[in-house]
Amino acid sequence: MRHTAEADSRRHKAAPLFALALGTFAIGSGEFGTNGIIQLYAEEFGVGISSATFAVTSYALGVVIGSPVITVMAARFNRKNLLMSLVALFVVGNVLSAIVPSMGLLTAARFITGTAQGAYFGAGAVVAAYVYGTGKGGKAFATVMSGLTVATIFGSPVGTFVGQQFGWRWLYVVVAGIGLIAGIAIYAWVPTTSDLDGGSVTRELSALKRPLVWVMVAVAALGISSIFAVYTFIGPFITDAADESPSIIPIGLAVFGLGMAVGNLVGGRLADRHALLGLFLGYILVLGFLLIVALGGRSIPLLLVGFFGVGGSAMMAIPTIQVLLTHFAPDAPTLMGAMNLAALNLANALGAVGGSVALSSGFGVLSPAWAGVILTACGLAVFALAIPKRL
Repeated sequence: MRHTAEADSRRHKAAPLFALALGTFAIGSGEFGTNGIIQLYAEEFGVGISSATFAVTSYALGVVIGSPVITVMAARFNRKNLLMSLVALFVVGNVLSAIVPSMGLLTAARFITGTAQGAYFGAGAVVAAYVYGTGKGGKAFATVMSGLTVATIFGSPVGTFVGQQFGWRWLYVVVAGIGLIAGIAIYAWVPTTSDLDGGSVTRELSALKRPLVWVMVAVAALGISSIFAVYTFIGPFITDAADESPSIIPIGLAVFGLGMAVGNLVGGRLADRHALLGLFLGYILVLGFLLIVALGGRSIPLLLVGFFGVGGSAMMAIPTIQVLLTHFAPDAPTLMGAMNLAALNLANALGAVGGSVALSSGFGVLSPAWAGVILTACGLAVFALAIPKRL
């Protein structure tokens, strides 16, 4: 009987967690898939790679600006209802992305799509923590993030392949369809309970008055930017630096994603057991792997090792960031989840812009990795100086 009860409990947890992860899989497939089709839509719209990254940057800014605003405005919403509303917004944004006739409108459509992301992760983390029970905030956030990491392994590479074979717009059509399925799964499997009701707007906003919250946002935005200083430019790294066929790009995306999945798994366990180790270790390792990309990226084996390592070591830090944000603002967990994702997408913008500046300044095709080194080193320095003595 005890084994039967345990099996029933696991099944009871598995369905809502799968629904949450399916939503983040759709989100990740669209977000990271865009990086894999930059060259395709740049060619259609007649713009350079540096200008084409505006679509990536605008999505990130949509998360940075829209997610905290939506989270605060929807503070009193039941988290299940909030998740379904955010999925609907996400689907609409991707449909618009698939039909736009110009680079400017694609940039606007990606901004609209991005506004749903951070709030989804914040509400999803609260639901996952409810399903897991107390004391497992790091594992809960890592579970929600798992869909995004799986997207980097399968969703983004497959989306890139679909874009190469059938046209880049089909990436967003497929992603919208997955989002719709995720919304149905959330409706069916996430429990309807008053335990997931929202709270006071004032309580959520009060968290933003705490300086350490903003310090952690800066640490995340600077440190995690290394992911995007590399991931955004995987296509040029492979075709221009390593002189390989574009058919290798989906492999590079998958290797990067596999590293992210491993790092997320390790980081989720470290975050609940060791207050600081996941972030310190992750940031130090990512600096080493960025040097492999910057110095050895003309060799495809070294480039792939660098992709795996940058993705894995940076992701190792993210659950710790979430646990620390919640530690500094325990009365606003949904907003802290949204702030974490906002910081990560500010990292997206910083990494993409930093890499573009390095490229346009003539420092070479591998120079975005050096931009990542500078940004992550700054994030590690801010963390080391400000956080350990406050715990």
